[in-house]
Amino acid sequence: MKTKVLLVEDDVELVKMYERIFALEGFELETAKDGDEGLEKARTAEPALILLDIMMPKLDGFQVLLRLKSKPETEGIPVIVLTNLSGVKDAQSALYIGALKYLVKSQYEPKQVVDIVKNVLGITTKESNNTK
Repeated sequence: MKTKVLLVEDDVELVKMYERIFALEGFELETAKDGDEGLEKARTAEPALILLDIMMPKLDGFQVLLRLKSKPETEGIPVIVLTNLSGVKDAQSALYIGALKYLVKSQYEPKQVVDIVKNVLGITTKESNNTK
């Protein structure tokens, strides 16, 4: 069974890129285009981990993170913030609220993000690289 990751991101091109890399690495990627949809999918899709953007329509990532961490059914899901906001205060706020990591998009290639997700989830082998 594939490990499910929820990506809450409003940038369509980024979503497509992450869909490809996560599929190649053997993950099932659920996506949500805004904070409301992200909260709903966090409850219904039961992801192993959430990648969360900060600047989004409807609810921003801080609001989503606060709500995720305040609900018993979602408080235990690890959250990695993946954003363009590079301010130290933003990072400190996200980590204080309950994010495990704060990644600035421009500083990480998609493959590096997948590797970080694997590390957080304790996945050491490539589940889908059976092709030669």
